[in-house]
Amino acid sequence: MNKVPAAKIQFLPEDQNWIADRIREILASGQLTLGKYGAEFEKSFARFCGTRHAIAVNSGTSALEIILRSLEVKGKDVLVPTNTFFATAAAVIHAGGNPILIDMDPGSFSIRPEDVEKAITSQTAGIILVHIGGIVSARTPALVELTREKGIWLVEDAAHAHGSSYHSISAGNFGIASSFSFYPTKVMTSAEGGMIATNDDRIAEEARIYRDQGKASFTVNAHVRMGYNWRMSEPHAVIGLKHLQRLPAMIEERKTIASIYDTGLSEFNNLCPLKIPEGGICNYYKYIAVMKEKLNRKELKAVLRERYGVSLAGEVYEEPLHKQPIFDQYAHSALPVSEDLCAKHICLPVFSGMKGSDAALVLDALKNVIG
Repeated sequence: MNKVPAAKIQFLPEDQNWIADRIREILASGQLTLGKYGAEFEKSFARFCGTRHAIAVNSGTSALEIILRSLEVKGKDVLVPTNTFFATAAAVIHAGGNPILIDMDPGSFSIRPEDVEKAITSQTAGIILVHIGGIVSARTPALVELTREKGIWLVEDAAHAHGSSYHSISAGNFGIASSFSFYPTKVMTSAEGGMIATNDDRIAEEARIYRDQGKASFTVNAHVRMGYNWRMSEPHAVIGLKHLQRLPAMIEERKTIASIYDTGLSEFNNLCPLKIPEGGICNYYKYIAVMKEKLNRKELKAVLRERYGVSLAGEVYEEPLHKQPIFDQYAHSALPVSEDLCAKHICLPVFSGMKGSDAALVLDALKNVIG
């Protein structure tokens, strides 16, 4: 039986050799962190995003916490979508703030300006916008305008959105700062790592201090912030640099698979893809499809895997944050949209190097099981 995995990391042989050569160089030099490859990765990523600054760190989670510490959220409220990963809300808590969970937009799995406006109080410092699955919501400009009107900031959790955009504005350019993740499941990876992108000179300066134990500079042992070891190593930077160079091609491969899914799912009765807004470009970190009639997702996955060799990707997300014990205290109202859609969607496998025949196998299996 042919098998289609949920996800797969691709490093071409020539890329493996390129990375290995530079890691040997790094090992010989003895400078294993905050060296020339980290600086080159930062410069290249800033150019790719169209921001003045990019600061490499050891994870997307760290990137978000550093931004929030730089914005001094201690004791303040931050509006966070309940439909997001643990790290989005946890970063607020670790930075000393209070996450206030709000419901999701059924059209984009993001958040709606009207829900944000209702949740704003005198204690609200800002909002975190998450580009779920690599989709930049068509309502993002309205969210940006709302934050300007209310005098609060917008931070982007762009962990899913490398290379995504809306009306030629790249993810990472809508808010005061943004965080990206390079975890191995992402569209591009550095094995482990993250990046802060910003046009704000002060946040960029603060981020460089925070990531290196709060030191005023790399060469002086004088600590001016309560920082942490959030640095990215040189070997990780080399891996990230090569994958960044390959990113446009990898996104095109994902778009090809997504197009096959779009065509195939048009004939389904119980499964509808989440649409990309007109004027939007999606990197297809996830290919999200919503079931009209909810099925037991655990059983569905088991049948697809065991009978057809097809593994579905992880949801975005299986359970909203307010339904999880560690975060239930941060939901101040009912959040019914997220509870419904978190339970009714699936994510089809999509990855670099995936073949059209793999996508056809996925569609055939889904047709037999869901219809």
